[in-house]
Amino acid sequence: MTEDSLFRIYSMTKLITSAAILMLMEEGHFLLTEPVKQWLPEFASLRVAVKGADGKEELIRPARDITIHDLLTHTAGLSYDVVFQARDRGWTLAKFVREFCKVPLRRHPGLLWDYSAATDILGRLVEVISKKPYDAFLQERIFAPLGMTDTAFWVPPAKAARLAEAYTTDDDDRLIPATNLGAANYLKKPKFFSGGGGLVSSAPDYLRFALTLLNDGAFNSTRLLSRKSIGLMTADNLPPGHAALDVNLRSFGLGCSVVRSLGECQHLASVGEFGWGGAACTQVWIDPAEDMITMLMLQLFPKTKFPLMDLFKQAAYQAIID
Repeated sequence: MTEDSLFRIYSMTKLITSAAILMLMEEGHFLLTEPVKQWLPEFASLRVAVKGADGKEELIRPARDITIHDLLTHTAGLSYDVVFQARDRGWTLAKFVREFCKVPLRRHPGLLWDYSAATDILGRLVEVISKKPYDAFLQERIFAPLGMTDTAFWVPPAKAARLAEAYTTDDDDRLIPATNLGAANYLKKPKFFSGGGGLVSSAPDYLRFALTLLNDGAFNSTRLLSRKSIGLMTADNLPPGHAALDVNLRSFGLGCSVVRSLGECQHLASVGEFGWGGAACTQVWIDPAEDMITMLMLQLFPKTKFPLMDLFKQAAYQAIID
């Protein structure tokens, strides 16, 4: 492992997609409360799957339209279906949205947090509004300005040797290469630019992005977002009275978890700390109260709960003695 190793960051991509959407919001293209169907007409035909009086499934119209805010908070009632088909079959984001909207909603919008393909749909929204391919938008508006030279949806041949090996565990809990997951999907430029989980990055690159969020939307002389947009992104955005998420005992902002109560999260932390992780155990947590970023870049697909990040954060926080 070297300082410039490249990692499949999977769902840590979501924070970058959320930032892209908020950049377009700041430019006045939309309000977060506006329905997605204004830009993606396929959303006008969505239906909710419910059980009828006879116990059989029937499809009905949603109680209201899905908004951009619903997508950012994973409260749109969507599933995670179709994403893996889109990746494996080489669909474009436009094709993905068309196919995705044929799948019924799990529930009416705005009710509950339900982890979904919403952020991949936001990537398509960026394309439609900016009139640029999603990868081009990220390169021009985020990666190049921040000097993130190693972040992209694929690894070109000149950098292939730097892509970290992915591991899993066998039945005896020993590390073995995750050969069934492979690196092939990242050594060729894809057609499907997954805003929910498709980026490859390095630790120095992602640290630049994390510092931008920590510093109220700016890094050195580059400003991506205003202080107020970062404040909205990292606030509790779940419906009033919503319970903490089962996955981490936190609330949720716009594309990131947020600590709203120390007693609720049951870990050493700060109220207002925010972040998210990826499937291969890459994780970032940003703590404005302590001016602190905690980040781990691994390539491990564990078969059981893997508490290293919690232990790492606990060790870091207990060392604060001021």
